[in-house]
Amino acid sequence: MKTVRLTMAQALLRFLDNQYIEVDGEEIKFVAGVFGIFGHGVVVGLGEALAAANQGLRFYQAKNEQGGAHAAMGFAKQHQRRQIMAVCSSIGPGALNMVTAAGTASANHIPVLFLPGDVFACRQPDPVLQQIESPGDYTVSASDAFRAVSRYWDRINRPEQLMTALIHAFRVLTDPAETGAVTLSLPQDVQGEAWDYPEDFLAKRVHHLERRPPTQGQIQRALGMLKAAKKPLVICGGGVGFSGAGPALEQFCTAYHIPFGETQAGKGNILWDHPYNLSGIGTTGSLAANRLAKEADLIIAVGTRLGDFTTCSKWLFQNPLCRILGINIAPFDAYKMNGEPIIADAKLTLEALHAGASPYRSAWGGRIQEVRSEWKAEVDRLYQEEDPLALSQVRVLGELNDRLLPPDVIAVSGSGSIPSDMQRVWRVRTKGTYHMEYAFSCMGYEIAAALGVKIARPDTEVVALVGDGAYTMLHTELLTAVQEQKKIIVVVLDNAGFHCIDNLQHSQGIVHFGNEWKTRDAHSGRLEGASVQVDYAKNAESWGALGIRVRTLEELRAGVQQALAASGPVVIDVKVSPKSMTQGYESWWRVGTAQVSANPEVVNAAKQMAAELAKARPF
Repeated sequence: MKTVRLTMAQALLRFLDNQYIEVDGEEIKFVAGVFGIFGHGVVVGLGEALAAANQGLRFYQAKNEQGGAHAAMGFAKQHQRRQIMAVCSSIGPGALNMVTAAGTASANHIPVLFLPGDVFACRQPDPVLQQIESPGDYTVSASDAFRAVSRYWDRINRPEQLMTALIHAFRVLTDPAETGAVTLSLPQDVQGEAWDYPEDFLAKRVHHLERRPPTQGQIQRALGMLKAAKKPLVICGGGVGFSGAGPALEQFCTAYHIPFGETQAGKGNILWDHPYNLSGIGTTGSLAANRLAKEADLIIAVGTRLGDFTTCSKWLFQNPLCRILGINIAPFDAYKMNGEPIIADAKLTLEALHAGASPYRSAWGGRIQEVRSEWKAEVDRLYQEEDPLALSQVRVLGELNDRLLPPDVIAVSGSGSIPSDMQRVWRVRTKGTYHMEYAFSCMGYEIAAALGVKIARPDTEVVALVGDGAYTMLHTELLTAVQEQKKIIVVVLDNAGFHCIDNLQHSQGIVHFGNEWKTRDAHSGRLEGASVQVDYAKNAESWGALGIRVRTLEELRAGVQQALAASGPVVIDVKVSPKSMTQGYESWWRVGTAQVSANPEVVNAAKQMAAELAKARPF
């Protein structure tokens, strides 16, 4: 067997550079590059290998390890998981900065390869800089924190261990049912140790993404449930996009007169004006989807994890005859809510159901178009609604969506009240342009992910829609966008606080406390003094981006035109009225309201919560 002598880090990069994935006959290079910060414990090992002129992976300099990982996630998500990036860091704090991003990737089933540096495997210099020592278990290091949020975790304590670790890592990264964060912890001494690696291990390797077809028994069971139903409703989840099942879902719903609601991950696979599209469903869903969901006697959940926002904490499906049909490549998700599991590829399953359901037709009649028309009128109203105090958040989104941005712009968001508004009212006019992270609802995802999206789609305008809370939490990859000359437009909707959570807090009878941007009052000692004013445009200018200030509708329209004409990154600082987001449309969400309180409004909220809980499914 022919071998080549390489350091562990050099062999790792050569392996990554030779991984390909084959999907429906198309072969794609799987690993596109590496985000990272060259701190202690990575720069002289993996960093040496990345600096070599003969390696083929592009390196992107992150400014925060979490931000770099979110950019890698945005890149992979926009590529429908068919291309990924790795992310590397130092040991200790650099590694721990990535743990939140790893949780975000796993919750969303987005493949990202995490390569945190680790302490010395040989232990000779222990304790080293940034090492956390556990007196009760000396095998534990900071990198063990990734175990809970990784779909696969390993530590490379010997250079030869790299071979089996990478094979298992890519088994998970390329498995649509299991994919998410994969972590290979790299002790800093082992990164530089040499080994004679077999050339066969380093050669080109093609991973085949095989579609799992439904069995005949599965199709017959599904058809039996469909034909017994009078009012079926489909939930279009993120798996519809990853499977490429959008056209199959359109044809199935059209043929059999079945409406569908969209999850955050599923939105954008089918255009907003499709006659069976009810827009978002659930806690942040539309009036149309939520009304019909309450009447439905069959929920066909396609490629969705059935999170509490989608199901209104299992309260939404109130028809006592309602059953769940779970079509999902992941068994863990297919079985949820006591559903009939169809563990198979979404595209193949929908095509088989379409072929076998004739002459079935639902009994919804004109009800679908009735609720669609009512919802369209409501969104039109929201798009034109005037706010006497300032711009409203919904009006800004409406202007951006309906007038100012091109129809193929990729809109990125992920936390706060903006995703709630967007799931309800954002009208997707070009497929694949709605990019939302909401399985983890991770604040700080938006700007970094927008950079990753722009790297994935360099010829398309990319807009990050972010609240001031999320902007202040993580915006450092704006500097990376300037450095890489990647134009992203960041629209900051500044309502001076964490008003999404303030709304939740106040809805449960609690006084406004700790969520608004206010100074500490000298008399009360609380954060209820004057509002803190922040110039986010000036902040952007300090990073080297173009800053634009918006206070009026006319300034918004002119500012967006200026941003679209710009050649580099732009931040549009838009001051909006607090509480100017959309509210719930016949939805509910279970939260842990205090059952004992000196505040009678909290006690009353707890009673209301208990009353609604009685209507929800127990599992």
